[in-house]
Amino acid sequence: MNENLFASFAAPSMMGLPIVVLIIMFPSILFPTPSRLINNRLISIQQWLIQLTSKQMLAIHNQKGRTWALMLMSLILFIGSTNLLGLLPHSFTPTTQLSMNLGMAIPLWAGAVITGFRYKTKASLAHFLPQGTPLPLIPMLVVIETISLFIQPMALAVRLTANITAGHLLIHLIGGATLALINISATTAFITFIILILLTILEFAVALIQAYVFTLLVSLYLHDNT
Repeated sequence: MNENLFASFAAPSMMGLPIVVLIIMFPSILFPTPSRLINNRLISIQQWLIQLTSKQMLAIHNQKGRTWALMLMSLILFIGSTNLLGLLPHSFTPTTQLSMNLGMAIPLWAGAVITGFRYKTKASLAHFLPQGTPLPLIPMLVVIETISLFIQPMALAVRLTANITAGHLLIHLIGGATLALINISATTAFITFIILILLTILEFAVALIQAYVFTLLVSLYLHDNT
């Protein structure tokens, strides 16, 4: 069990060729574009959830910030569907890869910061030095605020990677313990199996919550810079 503990986090390949790109593109199939005058129940529920989430997330934005709505909704749908598909047996979760999460976080963070420096230069520079700062603390505060600014994309990526990876490891460990306890104690194995079911339900919630948190933080970065 320990030997294959991290096997599910290895990038899959077929005939020596990586298929990560195909896995990343797969969630887009789950969200069909409505082509009928009257939508079915699945598409109606899908559109209702998207509208509810977008209204809640864009409530704090001005008119310029709301132009990012399509990007934010695409981001939360992609991360949420990828996290949920990763809970299927023998599947691969791209969001457990720090490199991929950094690939999403850094461009989004950089776009928000560049937008702020372009359209709100004074306000963006004012974040580096709070009003009323004593003169001896100015150099140190500028350094601290600069470091905190550049840590933001790393925090986004590490938070998503750590939460999804930890959940998958717990499911793997408890699932292995359940199989090992079947021949030793059926009662203990049953209790462990109940814990496994509850943990799986919790991971479904974590998968959606982490997608929402990632997108919400990107939305807040945009709000501060638009």
